[in-house]
Amino acid sequence: MVKNILLGFASLALVVASAASTYNVTFYQPVMVNGSELKAGDYKLELKDKMVVIKQGKSTTEAPVTVETDNQKYQRTAIRLNGNQVEEIRIGGTNTRLVFDKASNATN
Repeated sequence: MVKNILLGFASLALVVASAASTYNVTFYQPVMVNGSELKAGDYKLELKDKMVVIKQGKSTTEAPVTVETDNQKYQRTAIRLNGNQVEEIRIGGTNTRLVFDKASNATN
């Protein structure tokens, strides 16, 4: 009985942790991430260790990122671009900032 309860709490903790690392973002113009062009539209971001997985439907792009924590929460999601290259995404409602690896953003 106790094992089942502990297993239930452990499973719930994993689900909560997983949900906490999934975010939505909208690109209002075509952008480049890790050498891949992403069309304007709504995407789901999933953080996995030091990688971000960007999904739209069946399309998936991965990129290395540094996850930084700022002192205060961002009111809305903001995307910092250099030309059309995504350099940083600040996640609205959190104090989380995703800084994209500059080497991986280089166009080959």
